[in-house]
Amino acid sequence: MQTSYLVAEIVMIPLSGWLSRALSTRVLYTLSALGFTLFSALCASAGSLGQMILWRALQGFSGGAMIPTVFATAFLVFPGRYLTRIQVLVSLTATIAPTIGPTLGGWLTDTFSWHWVFLVNLPVGLAAAVSVWTFIDIDRPDLGLLRRFDYLGLVLMAAFLGSLEYVLEEGDRDDWFSDSSITFFSVLSAVSAVLFVHRMLTRREPLVDLRLLADRNFALGCLFMGVIGVGLYGAVYIIPLFLAQVRDYDSFEIGKAMFATGITMFFTGPIAGRVSNLIDLRRMTAFGLFVFGLSCWWLARLTSLSGTWEIMGAQSLRGFALMFLFLPVNQLSLGTLPPVALKNASGLFNTMRNLGGAIGIAVLGTLATNRTAVHSLHLHEQVGWGRSAATGALANMTQLLTPAKGAAAPLAALKELALLVQREALTLAYNDVLLVMGLCFFAALPLTFLLKRPRAAPAR
Repeated sequence: MQTSYLVAEIVMIPLSGWLSRALSTRVLYTLSALGFTLFSALCASAGSLGQMILWRALQGFSGGAMIPTVFATAFLVFPGRYLTRIQVLVSLTATIAPTIGPTLGGWLTDTFSWHWVFLVNLPVGLAAAVSVWTFIDIDRPDLGLLRRFDYLGLVLMAAFLGSLEYVLEEGDRDDWFSDSSITFFSVLSAVSAVLFVHRMLTRREPLVDLRLLADRNFALGCLFMGVIGVGLYGAVYIIPLFLAQVRDYDSFEIGKAMFATGITMFFTGPIAGRVSNLIDLRRMTAFGLFVFGLSCWWLARLTSLSGTWEIMGAQSLRGFALMFLFLPVNQLSLGTLPPVALKNASGLFNTMRNLGGAIGIAVLGTLATNRTAVHSLHLHEQVGWGRSAATGALANMTQLLTPAKGAAAPLAALKELALLVQREALTLAYNDVLLVMGLCFFAALPLTFLLKRPRAAPAR
């Protein structure tokens, strides 16, 4: 269900710039919000897994245009002196949702049912669609673009990004290239990528303007956005896994544990906005990368007893770093592009965040699986029959379980010992994954020296 949503969404996001030019920002956003709302209702009413996968795919495709449209509109509408304030709001919207989502979703699921995870979208989606249709009218549609629509380009983009997303989402579960479908979609993605890039660079009016990557700041900004995606989605993936598998938290408890990041981002946003007006944005980006890496290093000290309070400090530091990253990266990448390029640029820019998240989750998931196997092997060596501490612990477990299990106590004790080894192996593996995630941010830090000092964005 999740893969169907992400595959469809990642195709729409880069397409949103072209559609915004063809239909206008007002029409595209309204259609996107209404489509997302409609398919949310259908997801809530799904009666089978097949229906749910279909509605989730259509939900992702229809809703994929909303965030890129908002990013482009912020730079198009607001003059330079107001842009920073608007960017604080936009950045909060784009980053706080993955953090607050688990809390709200967990509460809705535990209190009512899973249907309300989708039904809660209905009033918000309708309100957004009506508000934009009523109050936003900032550009005119170019309907002539629809007659020149590049259908082959769309097919190539869908094959490239959709296949890549599928491989990244399902590869770890299916043992990567040992599975024939993963191999097939990997080849399809690679071939389609080459053909897609060639077509986009040679078309007069491409669906996705890859020529924008010739701008050094925009290209580096896309790279930084990919790294942010690794951290943003990777943490939302790894930490709940640890809390569920090691601490046996339910969905609501996991949501509460993740809440510190969102709260910190909410209060850090205005501070980051003020700071962005006072210091070089390149230094602010480097600071954000360093602090995010530091938060991963701090969090990579998990034990099997770590819970909400033990991870709160590192979670808060991560939220602080995200606001010091999103603001400068947005402005360095999009703030000085010509207005005519902003719609295409915003779609490509936001694609990199989602693609970075998909790649990050795939790599981190595979690393977690491999490191769990390695740590399990090493820990099993420490609890062999030749270890007096292990045999003593097993004897104590057997004695404690005898009143309840009787003759089955020895086997029950062995099972408990095996579960103990598995729990510790998982904890060590997740610490390894968090360290690697932090290294990604430290490795990206020197690239900030390649950024050009941006000129002040002209008032519009």
